[in-house]
Amino acid sequence: MKRRIKVHIADDHPVVVEGLKALIKRTAPDIVITGAAADGRAALGLARRNPADVYVYDISMPAPNGLEAMAELLKLAPGSKVIILSMHDDPATVEKAIRAGASGYLVKESAAEEIVTALRAVCRGSRYLSPSIKPRGRDRHRGSPPELTEKEKIIVKLTAAGLKDKEIATSLKLSPHTVHVHRRNIFQKLDLHKQTELVRYAIREGLANP
Repeated sequence: MKRRIKVHIADDHPVVVEGLKALIKRTAPDIVITGAAADGRAALGLARRNPADVYVYDISMPAPNGLEAMAELLKLAPGSKVIILSMHDDPATVEKAIRAGASGYLVKESAAEEIVTALRAVCRGSRYLSPSIKPRGRDRHRGSPPELTEKEKIIVKLTAAGLKDKEIATSLKLSPHTVHVHRRNIFQKLDLHKQTELVRYAIREGLANP
């Protein structure tokens, strides 16, 4: 029998926790909620006693908040996969969460429709951002999007999944230098400057979260 994905949910609104738990139980037999908490301190206690595969933390929960709790969790268990849950979809907040180590970012308004997809994506090593999240200034495009080659599209997809240049090079049987050159060309074509901008582009263009 395939091992199920173990998940902790931490949010100070019981209706959110219970709603997500009920939806997951009803629609995703491969996912099991093994812990729920109403604040950061309780969430970290759960993580110490019974580690999960993926943690869903509300960004504004109390004592400590979601980003602070995530920072503590990543010290306790480096490599832990955390999805930040938030009412806000502004790019600055999303970028802050990703930089702090989040594997995903879910906007509460659409969490019910996206939670299962997000959990599965993050568990297999991909990043997940709610598609409603809009890109920041320089990665807003007018008219037709820039044309990437098929090789560049593959590299964008692998980069959005969290792979490093050496891993992409191995996967595509290329040299790391060649991958670096492709990535530089991609950033120039799309007028992007940060990894998080490239991830948002990949999701918006259907190059991530298959």
